[in-house]
Amino acid sequence: MAGRGKTLGSGTAKKATSRSSKAGLQFPVGRIARFLKAGKYAERVGAGAPVLELAGNAARDNKKTRIVPRHIQLAVRNDEELSKLLGDVTIANGGVMPNIHNLLLPKKTGGSKPSADED
Repeated sequence: MAGRGKTLGSGTAKKATSRSSKAGLQFPVGRIARFLKAGKYAERVGAGAPVLELAGNAARDNKKTRIVPRHIQLAVRNDEELSKLLGDVTIANGGVMPNIHNLLLPKKTGGSKPSADED
């Protein structure tokens, strides 16, 4: 019987492209798919979630493209409603809010100019 499969060299050799590059994404699509199959993932969060939006704004203010826990901390603590909701929550690697007491700031000098008649 004659073989009916593909003959060697009949197809053109293609360079493998990752699903991430096909989609134009920075994160690994294959790895995320594997983790999702495992089933150990959190509830879905919509892209319009206020925390995510505010954290993205905080990241952009710091000229970063990735959201890190520090950006989430800044976003939550600067928003009045979220700060009240998450008042007892500790965000790991979030740091603290920047705050300098008014007494420690340099004193503002008055704008008094010396008079011109003094020589």
